[in-house]
Amino acid sequence: TEAIGLYNVGQSCCLNSLLQVFLMNIHFTGILRRIMVPRHAAQMGRNVPYQMLLLLEEMQRGKRKAVFPTAFARCLSAYRVKLFVQHDAAQLFLTLWNVIKMQMGKPELVEELSDLYTICVQEHLACQKCSVETKRNSSMLTLPLPVLDSNSHKLRTLEECLQYFFHPEELTDHNMCFCEQCGRKTPFLQSMKLVHLPKTLTIHLKRFCFEKSAYIHKLSHRLPFPQDLDFSAVLTEDQCQADDNEKAAWQYELFAVVAHSGSTSCGHYCAYIRSLTEHKWYCFNDSEVCQVSWDDVKYTYGHSNLHW
Repeated sequence: TEAIGLYNVGQSCCLNSLLQVFLMNIHFTGILRRIMVPRHAAQMGRNVPYQMLLLLEEMQRGKRKAVFPTAFARCLSAYRVKLFVQHDAAQLFLTLWNVIKMQMGKPELVEELSDLYTICVQEHLACQKCSVETKRNSSMLTLPLPVLDSNSHKLRTLEECLQYFFHPEELTDHNMCFCEQCGRKTPFLQSMKLVHLPKTLTIHLKRFCFEKSAYIHKLSHRLPFPQDLDFSAVLTEDQCQADDNEKAAWQYELFAVVAHSGSTSCGHYCAYIRSLTEHKWYCFNDSEVCQVSWDDVKYTYGHSNLHW
């Protein structure tokens, strides 16, 4: 009945933040509670969904302010998820989701999990010489939004990042593609159109940036995001490949923010999550959990050093 923290068991702040985002999502835990329990003890220790379920039950059963996710972290080590290293949240989220999906057991639960998180897009490539166009449908787990445009100018809002992500891009010079009809490399126009959005949409702001020198640095400029987002109001008709019924469901309320403080080499993660049952915002900072306001969440817009 209360928000419970997770102790840090070896630079596990990133893992703890992502676990809280999964376990505070009642649509996800509704699927998790119906998994097939492994028969043997050795299988139980290596089964990520089962260990996640045990952790959820321990969090809900206990009266302590936090629990140790040690058994879950030990289980993940079999899948090359190490402790005592700084993880990237988007990469670890993808790793966790893939292992959970692989070990879910029941095909109907795998389908429900995919429906809950998977984004569908259609990629378009059009030759600028002969107008031949190819289309390909693909799925993604997150929308990886750049926070800079092609000229390294800062994008000012989340809506601007979305519009830029779906904006057509000209492939010229060394980026030209081979056109079978023309028989040579030609300029192409590449674009992406949105086909389907899931119930839980995950957006990844690409704040870790590679420079030409191969040095990675963090982009910490302010980038506001709204509490409510209507995709059909942000994207144009040309950027959507969906019918009106599909578009009517493209309205979202912000549920969670995974925030990073520090630099690329040394930092800390925490999660701000809005309870879907209480409709209150909480800050999950490892074992410390406290109720916060929307103003506190907005502070994560772009601060290299957050103080919780």
